[in-house]
Amino acid sequence: MPRFFMDTVSGPEAVLSGENARHIAKSLRMQTGQSITLCDGKAHDYLGEIVEISDETVRVKIREVQECLSEPHVKVTLCQGIPKSDKMDWIVQKAVELGVFQIVPTLTSRCISRPCEKSAHKKVQRWQKISRQAAQQSGRGIIPEVTEFTTLKHAAADGKGQKILFYEGGGEPLSTAVDAESSDITIYIGPEGGFSPDEVQLIKEADGCAATLGPRILRTETAPLTALTAIMLLTGNLQ
Repeated sequence: MPRFFMDTVSGPEAVLSGENARHIAKSLRMQTGQSITLCDGKAHDYLGEIVEISDETVRVKIREVQECLSEPHVKVTLCQGIPKSDKMDWIVQKAVELGVFQIVPTLTSRCISRPCEKSAHKKVQRWQKISRQAAQQSGRGIIPEVTEFTTLKHAAADGKGQKILFYEGGGEPLSTAVDAESSDITIYIGPEGGFSPDEVQLIKEADGCAATLGPRILRTETAPLTALTAIMLLTGNLQ
């Protein structure tokens, strides 16, 4: 069933406009009487039926409200070392599909990509749009936030719940590092050059730990997706 996010949904009817309406009318070519799901971004699904449609507006009659069942019970924040080129686009899209709660673009000592403030803000806007599209496609109940750029020092201090840095130099097996009962986990992934020993120590001093994803060295765009998949499995969110 087609799914669309709205800022607010209240009352027996909802009206979609702008890009959403144009997509429904022109791309999907939906008709009156067809079913559609609206989501308020707070994990509530509104099951409805299209009762009126034009190129610019779509009116939906709400028939049922239910809790979105696709949201994991663990909130995973991904602090991702800024990679080169457009790798972050891929990381954001796939991390959202896998259930990430928040993505924090993080500057580390070995980041090659260091955009200026204006360029960084534009990148975040693009990544947030990618997050919205991925959340809509994958049936999420929220749109994961992509924050503004930050430093690893601030990401370490602001991390919630368990803090796990994935280090190619070794660490705890992920199966023992992850508490299956955790409600919040913050993970740290390095850029192409990985983390320096000082950065590993920084996370440890912030009550975090270093963990490994196995004996193979994973690319910066592969590591977060592997880590997220494993965490979802270990916490019972991939069944």
